[in-house]
This record gives sequence, structure tokens and C-alpha cells, in this order.
Amino acid sequence: MMTSAPTVAGSLATVVFASATLPMLLKAYRSRDLSSYSTGNLVLANVGNALYAVYVFHLPPGPLWALHAFNVTTTGLMLYWRRRYARRPGERPPELVLVR
Repeated sequence: MMTSAPTVAGSLATVVFASATLPMLLKAYRSRDLSSYSTGNLVLANVGNALYAVYVFHLPPGPLWALHAFNVTTTGLMLYWRRRYARRPGERPPELVLVR
């Protein structure tokens, strides 16, 4: 069974995009400081992902499904963390969580 060049390229692109995003997620998780992320931007990213899902899930399963699922998960997490760990005026920053 041969894999087509577009499928290989899509698979590699998915791995590259995920690898580029994981450090941001780990930093956000560990520090709980998401003050540099706009809530509005994260909301729009989640709405865009929901709309894009209508298109993606009408395509045959493949690398695009994996990339979209990763994007949905990461933007959803970032919005959740942004709302959960949002500081109120005068509140101290959260303590750093050490993950071993």
C-alpha cells in the first residue's frame, strides 16, 4: 500500500504544528499565567474551530482530522485556562506548578 505525497505532507505538517504548539501549552499549564492571551481572540478561535469542523468532518478521515482535533483541543484548553486562572485586580500571580 503506497501513501500519497499529499498525505505524507499533511501528516508531517500536523506533527510540525503540534510540536510548535506544545511548548506554549506546557508553559501556560505550568505558569498558569495566560495574561498575554486575549480572551476575545481565544473565543473567536474556538468559534472558528467549531465552524471549520463542519467542513473538516465532511472530508475523508486523514491528517486534517488529526490537526483539527489538536487545534480544537488546544484552543479549548487555552480558553478554559484563561478563564479559570484569570487574575482579578490586585490579586497575586499564581505559584509556579513544578511538573516532574
